[in-house]
Amino acid sequence: MMIVETTNYFAKAGQAAAVLKHRRMTTEIRRKLGLDPGRIFVKLEGTGPDVRWECNFASMEAYEADRAQRAASPDFEAGRKLMLTLLDKFERHLSTEDKREA
Repeated sequence: MMIVETTNYFAKAGQAAAVLKHRRMTTEIRRKLGLDPGRIFVKLEGTGPDVRWECNFASMEAYEADRAQRAASPDFEAGRKLMLTLLDKFERHLSTEDKREA
């Protein structure tokens, strides 16, 4: 079962560029840890998040292992804490594809 983690970043006023820069930095930390860097998306229009990050995992176990590796990284944890200072709102969602036949 494929797991998709999506994180939504709603920047404080005037901080959208800083949020994007910081998300790019934490993505590089993921690369250095040997983790999938995922994909970064930037809002073009609408009321959604300013920046969104998405990554696919082969299973829930793979997702949990990824989260554990992130949590064990002082660099990633410092980056996570700094990101929170730039945000009005943060969301994390886990999804899987609905494979039921219509």
